[in-house]
Amino acid sequence: MEALKKEWLRFFSDERNENSWWLRKKALWKNRGAEIVRIHGQGERYRQFRYDGNCFYRYLLHHTFLIKQKDRFHVEELVIPYEFRWINGKVEDHREVPKNPQSERKLDILQRGEDAGEYRFTYDRMAAVQYAERWWNSYNPAYRTFDVDCTNYVSQCLRAGGAPMHGQPARDRGWWYSGDNWSYSWAVAHSLRWYLSGSTKGLQGREVESAEELLPGDIICYDFQGDGRWDHNTIVVAKDAHGMPLVNAHTDNSRNRYWSYEDSTAWTPEITYKFFRIGAD
Repeated sequence: MEALKKEWLRFFSDERNENSWWLRKKALWKNRGAEIVRIHGQGERYRQFRYDGNCFYRYLLHHTFLIKQKDRFHVEELVIPYEFRWINGKVEDHREVPKNPQSERKLDILQRGEDAGEYRFTYDRMAAVQYAERWWNSYNPAYRTFDVDCTNYVSQCLRAGGAPMHGQPARDRGWWYSGDNWSYSWAVAHSLRWYLSGSTKGLQGREVESAEELLPGDIICYDFQGDGRWDHNTIVVAKDAHGMPLVNAHTDNSRNRYWSYEDSTAWTPEITYKFFRIGAD
């Protein structure tokens, strides 16, 4: 579809759009002393419907970026859903599909790690990262998939690394998943952030001051609006040439993304972060 290809090129090369995530991504890596040397995009349509004489389409665009930093290269991948209308052979209203976080907000529970008693576990960071790489752009059928899936994905990675579950069956206690039930901290970004701040049993996290202190397998929490409601979680899977984290995530599925999310459409200047080292090391 030649018209769609032209629209795609226009959409991502519009230098007038100062808020474009693409422009912010280029600036982000430039400020890191790096360059995006190759870009590839592949689209896959997943929904089509007609209404009032118009055709509406939704598709997933799999972006691949080859990034050179000093003498090192790495590949970043990002999958974003888009939609547009097809009217008289022209693409109209081409945009990213709006996210609807309401399903998570209904469970916006302030959950702290309330259990007393010191407990340590051995955390297999490599196993957690391997799981994160295996499922970054797909969904393990052993678990439920959520509309806002970032925390569910991170929890699965932690579990793959040997983090012990506890608190069942109380959903507002502990961190656990069982059958068709789970704790709030397993699947809700806000709840996992507060759970990690206080847990002394089962899964544990130790807050550190900076992203640079994190290791692969550790967790970053994001409050995009800076309003105290935590929106997103990622898992560190690698470090860049300057020792800063690269992360994987779900919802907008991404791999080897720079940790700060300055290129995200959800980013605001008020963003705040929490950094958690997992396990006893």
